[in-house]
Amino acid sequence: MSAGTAIDELRGTRVVVAGLGTSGLSAVTVLTELGARVTAVDADPQVGDRVDLPSGVALIADADPERLAERALGTDPAIVVTSPGLNPRTPLLAHAVDAGTPVWSEVELAWQICRPDVDWLTLTGTNGKTTTVGMLASILAAAGRNAPAVGNVGTPIAETVLNSRAGGDRLDALAVELSSFQLHFTHSVSPVAGACLNLADDHLDWHGGRAGYAADKARVYSGARVACVYNVADPATRAMVESAEVVEGARAVGFTLGSPGLSEVGLVEDVLADRAFVPNRSSHAAELGTLADLAHLAAGPLPPHVVANALAAAALARAADVPAPAVAQGLRSYAPGGHRMEEVAEVDGVRYVDDSKATNAHAAAAALAGVEEGRAVWIAGGLAKGARFDDLVVSRRDRLRAAVVIGVDPEPIVDALSRHAPDVPRTVVPAGDTEVMRTAVTRAREHARPGDVVLLAPACASMDQFRSYAERGDAFAAAVTDLAAGR
Repeated sequence: MSAGTAIDELRGTRVVVAGLGTSGLSAVTVLTELGARVTAVDADPQVGDRVDLPSGVALIADADPERLAERALGTDPAIVVTSPGLNPRTPLLAHAVDAGTPVWSEVELAWQICRPDVDWLTLTGTNGKTTTVGMLASILAAAGRNAPAVGNVGTPIAETVLNSRAGGDRLDALAVELSSFQLHFTHSVSPVAGACLNLADDHLDWHGGRAGYAADKARVYSGARVACVYNVADPATRAMVESAEVVEGARAVGFTLGSPGLSEVGLVEDVLADRAFVPNRSSHAAELGTLADLAHLAAGPLPPHVVANALAAAALARAADVPAPAVAQGLRSYAPGGHRMEEVAEVDGVRYVDDSKATNAHAAAAALAGVEEGRAVWIAGGLAKGARFDDLVVSRRDRLRAAVVIGVDPEPIVDALSRHAPDVPRTVVPAGDTEVMRTAVTRAREHARPGDVVLLAPACASMDQFRSYAERGDAFAAAVTDLAAGR
């Protein structure tokens, strides 16, 4: 199905929107403006007190999942649009699927109403998505394209698309960050190019296991028209490409930190080189930039994952015919978001670094890799989402001086440390501590020595004790600021 096919057909159609978070509320707004007959549904009985729904939208709020499903599906919807937080085993979604009612993500809704001439460049991965989509948007802007970063980065896609159709700035393309949650109920998107940056265990509770998680990530390649961009160092991403159903002629394009082979982008000394999107790629490469174009993204040596992200962004942009000079210009212009390896302060010779965005083991491992051996006082823990941390601790125990464990359930982190790094001192902050981050920073200071790094890289989600990874990072920064001021 091509983009834009449903925009007229939605008028008068009964649609249930499940979940009234950011994407759900955006879907309600968009569907209402398109003339759909919308019923908004949420499990919070008090949701009506915190949201302002458009006129004419019916609301069903019920804490009982089965009763909520019965009431919602009793409206006889033609489509259910779901928020990404609702897993597919939620009764409303499961019963809709069983009944043959189409279930769409907000991403699918956006595709259905988008103009056909807007190029979608989609990417997913366990880690690095937000950085890479930001780099991609910056590269596209350098090429003169109006192509905002949307999706899991925080900007609902459907609203962006509808605003453009309604007379806003004309879109040339979209740099689309997609989580595995969003991909699960996304069926028809046919991007110019898709990419999966990496794959590591995450959100296993939501997906019901590793296989379900991988299968949903692999959806990023479905319908790709020009290129499927994969990580040469992560064979799982190549396997996804090999099994993907794509438009005839779409090619597999790898990114690598080594010298690029045919149909790859990679590094030749300090040059980002393209052997995928040049006509004479069997014998030549195009220069896309140099490591100097990324130097502003690190206080010291460039972490390998930053370079890998840049290469993936460059490959996606090149698939959309972005000229090579714009890649370098866009990378130079890119400014990262907050809570990603941000140095908050140096106190008594100890650096305090906020990487609250490291919400899984893979991201925490990358953060710890950037610290000298034996120099990290690691603040970790939170909502583990069904993950275990044995591999993380085994691979990074040489970096640890000590660990401070936070979270309502510290067991997964503590267990991994106990079994694989028993000699590393550790402190567990009681789950009921109302000043959890202040306590964590205080305990970390007691372990740290001059030259060390106190690193907040939790390897877990934040929602057990904070509203978001950003709030967790802000709490860390506030505690460090008070420490520096002697408070």
